[in-house]
Amino acid sequence: MQKMNFSSALLIVFIAVCVLQSSSLAIKSKKSYIVYLGGLDHEFEASQIKDSHFEFLGSILGSKDRVDEAMIYSYNKQFNGFAALLDEEDAAKLAEHPDVALVIQNKGIKLHTTHSWDFLQLENNGVVGLYSLWTRAKFGENIIIANLDTGVWPESKSFSDNGYGPIPTKWKGGCHNETLVPCNNKLIGAKYLNKGHEALLGKTDPSMNNARDHKGHGTHTLSTAGGNFVSGVNFSGVRMGTAKGGSPRARVAAYKVCWPIPPTFLKYECNAADIVKGFETAIYDGVDVISASLGAPPTDYMNDALAIASFHAVKRGVTVVFSAGNDGPSPGSVFNVAPWVITVGASTTDRDFQSFVHLASGLDLKGLSMPNPIPRNGLYPLVNAANAKAENATSMDAMFCAQGALDPEKVQGKILVCLRGGNIERADKGAEAARAGAAGMILCNDKAYGDDITAELQLLPAIHITYADGLRLYAYLNSTNKPMGYITHPEAAIHMKPAPKVAQFSSRGPNSITPEILKPDITAPGVNIIAAYSEDPKPVLPYNIDSGTSMACPHVAGVVGLLKRVHPDWSPSAIKSAIMTTANIIDNSGNPMIDETKHEASPFSRGAGVIDPNRAMDPGLVYDLTVNDYLDFLCTRGYNKTIIQKFSGQPYECPKNYNILDFNYPSITVPKLNGTVTVTRRLTNVGLPGTYTVGVKSPAGISVDVKPNILAFGKNGEVQKFELTMKADGTRVGRDYVFGELTWSNGNHYHVKSPIVVSMA
Repeated sequence: MQKMNFSSALLIVFIAVCVLQSSSLAIKSKKSYIVYLGGLDHEFEASQIKDSHFEFLGSILGSKDRVDEAMIYSYNKQFNGFAALLDEEDAAKLAEHPDVALVIQNKGIKLHTTHSWDFLQLENNGVVGLYSLWTRAKFGENIIIANLDTGVWPESKSFSDNGYGPIPTKWKGGCHNETLVPCNNKLIGAKYLNKGHEALLGKTDPSMNNARDHKGHGTHTLSTAGGNFVSGVNFSGVRMGTAKGGSPRARVAAYKVCWPIPPTFLKYECNAADIVKGFETAIYDGVDVISASLGAPPTDYMNDALAIASFHAVKRGVTVVFSAGNDGPSPGSVFNVAPWVITVGASTTDRDFQSFVHLASGLDLKGLSMPNPIPRNGLYPLVNAANAKAENATSMDAMFCAQGALDPEKVQGKILVCLRGGNIERADKGAEAARAGAAGMILCNDKAYGDDITAELQLLPAIHITYADGLRLYAYLNSTNKPMGYITHPEAAIHMKPAPKVAQFSSRGPNSITPEILKPDITAPGVNIIAAYSEDPKPVLPYNIDSGTSMACPHVAGVVGLLKRVHPDWSPSAIKSAIMTTANIIDNSGNPMIDETKHEASPFSRGAGVIDPNRAMDPGLVYDLTVNDYLDFLCTRGYNKTIIQKFSGQPYECPKNYNILDFNYPSITVPKLNGTVTVTRRLTNVGLPGTYTVGVKSPAGISVDVKPNILAFGKNGEVQKFELTMKADGTRVGRDYVFGELTWSNGNHYHVKSPIVVSMA
């Protein structure tokens, strides 16, 4: 076997880590790199490919000892590459190697929770139920859903295998350290991957070398995607109903890739080398769906380890679902923008956990609160945090309840009023209030946060109120020398209107890497989601409430599992199209869904809309894409022939004069329209034979013409093409984005909708 005689060239991807190595002369900086060789040459065994990785790295480093010290992972089962710890000099040698295509530096990767339609008591959540799809899909039976996250709490009732038959024969996976993390016929995989993390921060405590979830995030997301039916769930005495995942009878597998970081070990980070290994392992094990509630700020696709790993998953027919990020409402903040993945934003449900601040003046202020009752009934003294500052703190720090800014003598036994913001996490404000001895906390939004409030577990009884109600509260505090009040015990309220709304924190478009591709693709419930949790924290929380696009992502993954069960022949892109073209943009008050500004949500915040599972099961038509379509897309990004061929794993010729606007995506986005532009799309019939007529809601100031305006499909699988021509009609001035919608309808059952997004040059 020749040393580097594979069908692919080297692509070096820097992975975001710095390790300091001391010597008597200097401290030498090292970084972790992923050396990516593209597709596998299946002529060779995995062990042979691994040996070649060590051999090649040895040719750069010069000794076996240095290779053994440097090597982190060999990727040899689904794609070809390795991760290694290298200094800049050796990295430069690799970059200059004739087989090396690119050298790219990675950025940090984080979880997308904020500290959720959810599937708990779904019938009361104000969204279309799942019962028709559940029935046809047999509740996702034998679909395998993987979750890349913080691990799993295996003893949770959501992962009980009661009533399950044998594990599917295609499954190659298993469980690491099964005596500590026991698996069963429901939870069929639980693996941990931390070599990349250890290369950055040193060896993990041996007792932590397993897939057990000590944070709760992984258990929450995995049970949302595929948790079993669990009746009688309650939280601190508030009855929540029956918990169930999107594919409640699916098999599930946890891949622990996110780990606590020193010195506090309270925050978690995910190393790209571990995530890539998680992808490779999950694909090899035989999963059908990968859910990943994590991400980093977007970068070019060949610089993005997650984009590269997910491409290989999609190439194998595995649908990949990512969270969009929690950096909203800033424009262009959306993460995970590769066109081959489903990118999920967060919306609210029609259920709140309501509580009230009752003031001695008689005024009641409604807010959201987690069930954590105040110690006794009756009025408590209220104190503005700005008036309770510690001697060496500023009034501003005290007002925001910054760490160490409060004087316990001024806070003890009182309900503390804190202002949201100041770059301080909400949970940290609660921790400071508890440290100072407060009996409870009222968290008031500032103007920027407006009506964006959430129920959140704090270390003390707490309620979160809007900006408008915060003004009323501060006015009361300033009106009396002895302000008094109390916080009522929260109760679950359903059928709240309007719902759903786009969550304020949900990251927004436009796509900062490829503006021609709309992201996020879809929204799903991500606010106040109830799901299984780690029972390691105190107090023990078998089920907990959390918010974030982390919570929205597994909702979509669960629906994907059902669709795969009903339509095993559908490609990942067909599944994405079905989800997008059937999405709902009307709330439960009969109006277009809104965002945090109380204005109509745009496709940059909601994507195609809120997922509608039953309709996605039977979309009529889909915008399908093949692996070659994705390669053509990459060709438009300017990658050379060599890179594309190695990425594809086989010889490939980029098409001449290919227009990215013709990429067959389920949405249509034209940035910087200049004059007239025509885009082409292909529709595949996945329903009954029929005739479809087009309808267009034109963006403001843009004329839209579709030819042909009628498409007739005689059989399932038939493909028809249409062209859509847009031009400015002269009535609009400005370069802001404007939005419209294209709908193909058979006048009865099917309505295949696509957002139209346009800006002027």
